[in-house]
Amino acid sequence: MKYKITQIYFFLLLGLLATGCASARKSKIKDQVSTVIKTARAYTGTPYKWGGTTRAGIDCSALTGHAYESINISLPRTADAQALKGQKVKVGELQPGDLVFFATGKKRRVITHVGIVTEVKGNDNVKFIHASTSLGVVETNLYSDYFFKRLRAARRIIK
Repeated sequence: MKYKITQIYFFLLLGLLATGCASARKSKIKDQVSTVIKTARAYTGTPYKWGGTTRAGIDCSALTGHAYESINISLPRTADAQALKGQKVKVGELQPGDLVFFATGKKRRVITHVGIVTEVKGNDNVKFIHASTSLGVVETNLYSDYFFKRLRAARRIIK
């Protein structure tokens, strides 16, 4: 009988520890996502510059790279190379912090643009931040006609 009670206490303690670890992990992920988005938003209004990596002018992949560097995650320099990192995500499962990739050039399958999901408010209201060639760093609804037609992939970097 004593053995069974000791065993029950052991499994209860193990369960509490596992729950606490999972909760701490979720909190850490939430903090990391918040830092990534806050870093990207700090560039709002920065003009677009092809190959640019500074506040004087930045391109889309440099924006995502800087945002993830803020939590010590290095991403490749180009959007197409970034599209190979992390875990695939379905559009209906997007979360803040996920990267979204687009084919904005003449070739419909070649990824040329990237942004970071900043807000998910329902099925047709997903905002992402990116370096637009015409507007600089802005937040846009993923479901706008222009971007949704060109969406090619989504990846989760923070798991």
